[in-house]
Amino acid sequence: MRPAQRSRQETLALRRQLIGSSCKLFFSNDPVKIVKAKGQYMYDENGRRYLDCINNVAHVGHCHPDIVKAAHEQNQLLNTNSRYLHDNLVDYAERLSKTLPEKLCIFYFLNSGSEANDLALRLARQYTKHEDVIVLDHAYHGHLTSLIDISPYKFRNLEGQKEWVHVAPVPDTYRGLYREDHEDSVTAYANEVKNIIEQAHKRGRKIAAFFVESLPSVGGQIIPPAGYFQKVAEHVRKAGGVFIADEIQVGFGRVGKHFWAFQLQGEDFIPDIVTMGKPIGNGHPIACVATTKEIAEAFASTGVEYFNTFGGNPVSCAIGLAVLDVIEKEHLQAHATEVGNFLMKLLKEQKIKHPIIGDVRGSGLFIGVDLIKDQAQRTPATEEAEHLITRLKEEYILLSTDGPGRNVLKFKPPMCFNMEDAKFVVDTIDKLLTDMEKECLNQ
Repeated sequence: MRPAQRSRQETLALRRQLIGSSCKLFFSNDPVKIVKAKGQYMYDENGRRYLDCINNVAHVGHCHPDIVKAAHEQNQLLNTNSRYLHDNLVDYAERLSKTLPEKLCIFYFLNSGSEANDLALRLARQYTKHEDVIVLDHAYHGHLTSLIDISPYKFRNLEGQKEWVHVAPVPDTYRGLYREDHEDSVTAYANEVKNIIEQAHKRGRKIAAFFVESLPSVGGQIIPPAGYFQKVAEHVRKAGGVFIADEIQVGFGRVGKHFWAFQLQGEDFIPDIVTMGKPIGNGHPIACVATTKEIAEAFASTGVEYFNTFGGNPVSCAIGLAVLDVIEKEHLQAHATEVGNFLMKLLKEQKIKHPIIGDVRGSGLFIGVDLIKDQAQRTPATEEAEHLITRLKEEYILLSTDGPGRNVLKFKPPMCFNMEDAKFVVDTIDKLLTDMEKECLNQ
């Protein structure tokens, strides 16, 4: 029997007693206790409804009935490992293959984005026989040791950069090395990668992979300029490496125009490996790696079996299939474009009104609002961003910040987030920023 529901303070006290303190809470000074959720809304123990603007895991909406039904029905029949034949596994792989370029036709199923990225690293190294990896500054690719090593966001606060890791500047045309006024930021940023490769070669190092989020999220909701991936891939492949696109945050139609965010770069760009996670199972732990036959064959040539106890089990695959069905049936990709464009329009109107808003960028329902202290230096407005998300929570809106300066408001809500929600959020932001400006004047 479950114990009676605890008060929020009792739950918090037990969490502090039993759970590692490095496992952080949102709004740690005054955390929210969530007991249920539906669609784009979450509810606390007192029944208060919060609009969820950040949960890209509940991709098609919290507790979507079709997903719950698919999990329940398959759970009643069978759940076992992938060493037995089962239709769900091959059906799911076939469905995913139809969303990807033809050459990305071999799949491995896992349980988390970190597992997927770790496997991608292994695939790249086995195929190329090289060790080194190029990543973008501020990148985060997962919590396994291998991935902390390629995540500047983490390793800069730990043991530092390994000799086999090379860090390229983020292709950020708002506050990066080459900005919106640069004559050819695409080539300039790609040349930074080329220079890294040349310097590595001088030291006898060999590049296995360029590993990148298709849209850097932790780095500040960045939209790399179109054509950047093509030029980087050319340099990396010439050096004998492969291109890995991490779609864990941004895949499955979130960007609206395309099913995968790497497709924003243009039809002529195809990665060698793609990793998927978070939204793939709508809250159920599923992840996937897609790659080419050549890379998969090189991985198999070791003779060492790849086995994942829970990866690709019948329940996970049933849920994955149901997620794809809902995206299609409810036209969520088109919905992301429509609502995302509307939200961007409203936010850009606020940019004209409030000088603290330096930049509004995004695609579909992946949007960043860069808050600044001054227009000339574009100094990150870190404290103001923190104050704003705290005040938004008091208005029952859940939003958070990202970027090196923790000053970028990040929007990546469930895909059922609608026009009314967008207007409510922006109206509230407008009201709160107006209040903040008045307080500033009074001081």
